[in-house]
Amino acid sequence: MFRAYKFLMRPTVRQQAALTAMLGDHCALYNAALQERRDAWRHLSKTSVKYGDQSAQLKAIRAYDADQARWSFSSQQATLRRLDKAFAAFFRRVKAGEKPGYPRFRGVNWFNTVEFPKDGDGCRWEANPFDKIARVRLQGVGHIRVHQHRPVKGRVKTVSVKREGRRWYIILACDEVPAAPLPATGRVAGIDMGVTHFVTTHTGEHTPNPRYGKRSAAALADAQRALNTFPKVRRDRRGAKHRRAVEKVAKLHRRIRCQRLDHAHKTALKLVRTYDQIAYERLNIAGMTRAPKPKADPERPGGFLPNGAGAKAGLNRSILDAGWGVFLGILANKAESAGRVLIPVDPRNSSRTCPRCRHVAVDNRQGETFKCQRCGNTDHADRVGAHNVAIRAGLVLPDLA
Repeated sequence: MFRAYKFLMRPTVRQQAALTAMLGDHCALYNAALQERRDAWRHLSKTSVKYGDQSAQLKAIRAYDADQARWSFSSQQATLRRLDKAFAAFFRRVKAGEKPGYPRFRGVNWFNTVEFPKDGDGCRWEANPFDKIARVRLQGVGHIRVHQHRPVKGRVKTVSVKREGRRWYIILACDEVPAAPLPATGRVAGIDMGVTHFVTTHTGEHTPNPRYGKRSAAALADAQRALNTFPKVRRDRRGAKHRRAVEKVAKLHRRIRCQRLDHAHKTALKLVRTYDQIAYERLNIAGMTRAPKPKADPERPGGFLPNGAGAKAGLNRSILDAGWGVFLGILANKAESAGRVLIPVDPRNSSRTCPRCRHVAVDNRQGETFKCQRCGNTDHADRVGAHNVAIRAGLVLPDLA
């Protein structure tokens, strides 16, 4: 199995300056490579520059620029490969007819990760099995202390350095991680994800939705309002107050993300420890949170008809605040490690189908209440949805509802 471990680094003041310089030089390399591709395509010859062409120039660049020469050659190749992947994704979206999104230049504060493709090439992970303080050696930086809060299993493949606000993290991507199967419980479950309740099982157990984004909405709005009071000035003219305002907004966003991840991990771990097989809805979250298309008014040129965008925006915000996609990814990883089975099913009409008589109607669901229009079966709508998920996965029978 493949697993990633994320640990907090504790660099000294001098090492922090070196790490910041490393990010800045890799950002400059990324932007220069992007500019080269743009200039080549704008030329009359319409030349296409590939990763191999730019990687072959690294030796000459390092010989000319002493700042670039102090960093790992492999990490610079990874930065160029990162740009190549961005262009590959751009052309893929163009061919698919989607919104292309041309690769953009990165500002210093928008380039926060440097990857080392191989442990031992420009970086070396040095863990002590008897101490929580490990070390990682980075070329041009030195040995940095790392707070290793759990053991690293498997073989370290790649090492990445990431900056989040004023904190620095090391991310280890490992393969050959041994599985840790849990003992069988003999229980199965179908789950329904919602906004009122985060997860509901087919037996009627509800996991509340903490709504961390909504809880911090007022504080985040105040912080963003304070940030917007600063005039639009050049970067080199911004003062310490502006920097503190930016860090406050980033800190609030980071706290919401960490709270959401913590809740997802705990909920997924509880499900994996309790059930051997778990069925869930295969949701198209991107489509569910897409804004409705505008409706042109045929009687008023340039006017539009009401399309419910305001109400849909509130629902979209609640779905994104719940973090269904993050939760499903975490659940899949934990289930794989524990030897559990996940079964995706079709989500259509899961909360509008009666689990007894299988009657499907829009009027069956009335808010959070389900009432079958044919047989009169009444239950909670989320539990009905979870039960139908379990039925479609073959975990329970309809006549047992």
